[in-house]
Amino acid sequence: MSMLEFTLLMYCYAALIAVLAISLYGLVRRPNILKKIICLSIFGDTANTLIIFLGFRTRNPIPPIVPTLTPTKSLMMEFTRRAVDPVPQCLVLTAIVINMAVLMFLIFLAIQIYRHYGTLDVRKVARLRG
Repeated sequence: MSMLEFTLLMYCYAALIAVLAISLYGLVRRPNILKKIICLSIFGDTANTLIIFLGFRTRNPIPPIVPTLTPTKSLMMEFTRRAVDPVPQCLVLTAIVINMAVLMFLIFLAIQIYRHYGTLDVRKVARLRG
């Protein structure tokens, strides 16, 4: 891996971690339920992107499919060194589906809270509830 590739990869990791931190801050500190839902969505998408980055190979990646029926030892060594790991991609696909279901449920709850209390501010809802 060249120095330019390494630097670019480190900048991508730093940017993803910064977005994770900002969305976590918004999730904890913002009193509006809708803003919390948006921050949770950004947090989940950023975490999925980070997982995909961790499973990616930078030097001449190949698909995770063995090209021949009878692989040799040298072919298998080359394959394991260059093949992209499919497990993070499968986990991210599952996480996207789960994240969508959770977000739909949270949006439904926010609509019901607004209908019942007339506000989406967590502090006002806690005061009104007694």
